[in-house]
Amino acid sequence: MELVLNAGPVVQLVMLVLVYLSVMSWAIIFYKMRVIHRATRDSERFLEFFWAKKRFDVIGQGLKDYPHSPLTVLFREGFHELIKGRQRHEEEVVSTDLGKAENVARALRRATTLEIHRLEKFLTFLASTASAAPFIGLFGTVWGIMNSFQGIGETGSASLAVVAPGISEALLATAIGLVAAIPAVIAYNHFVNKVNVLTGEMDNFSQEFLNIVERTARRG
Repeated sequence: MELVLNAGPVVQLVMLVLVYLSVMSWAIIFYKMRVIHRATRDSERFLEFFWAKKRFDVIGQGLKDYPHSPLTVLFREGFHELIKGRQRHEEEVVSTDLGKAENVARALRRATTLEIHRLEKFLTFLASTASAAPFIGLFGTVWGIMNSFQGIGETGSASLAVVAPGISEALLATAIGLVAAIPAVIAYNHFVNKVNVLTGEMDNFSQEFLNIVERTARRG
């Protein structure tokens, strides 16, 4: 704390920015841990429920038990598209026109895109913090060292007692930058991997959903 208080105004501003980035990064990390965990847990449970019931009407009634799964959103959008097709063709139990499968596919793609955006929300902040924080800290360090050399020139003394305090204050900015960047880059890579896994599950579920629709359509 003494080093921070004795630092110059520019270095203090740099440290303040880095502390803000670090606090926001940790808030996002805890938030995303909760979101990703819930999405993964509910997706696993929903898939078990989906293959156990197999009937779309029964599955549609149980979606409220899996509110955090992106798969429930995909199922809801695809099922609503099937219902709209049935309402337009009341003589059919389920839309038997393969053209309706294209409408369902578009609804699933749209829902997948929205869910990916939801899962990736705030990850760009982590990526920006991971890449920018070390350079912001380095800027504070360079500025602090410049001031130290300026002090040497003004005092005419290059003793360790004169140089060390200024350099230690300057290096503190780089240390805070690394403290902000390291958790951010680790968390970003972790969450991107989790989102990719969930995206793969959504793609697989969409394909299985469409296969069921198309098989129903062929049976007429």
